[in-house]
Amino acid sequence: MGQQLGTWRSGGDQRAWLSMLIDTMELVARPESRAVPCDIKVLDALRAQLARPATAGIAYGSDYSFRN
Repeated sequence: MGQQLGTWRSGGDQRAWLSMLIDTMELVARPESRAVPCDIKVLDALRAQLARPATAGIAYGSDYSFRN
C-alpha cells in the first residue's frame, strides 16, 4: 500500500485498479493483518480523505470517450 493512484485512462487500467483494490481488501481482512496496529498518521490521512466532499462530474477519460 502507500501508492498514490491517479485517474485511469483505459479499461485495462480500470481492471488493474479494481484488482489491486480487491487484493488489498483481501489482505487487510486476514486475521494476521487485522491484529497489526495501524499508524495514527495513516488513520488521520484516511479520515481527512473521507471527510472531503465527493467531487461530482469527474471525467474518467477524454471528453470524446462518451460519443455515440
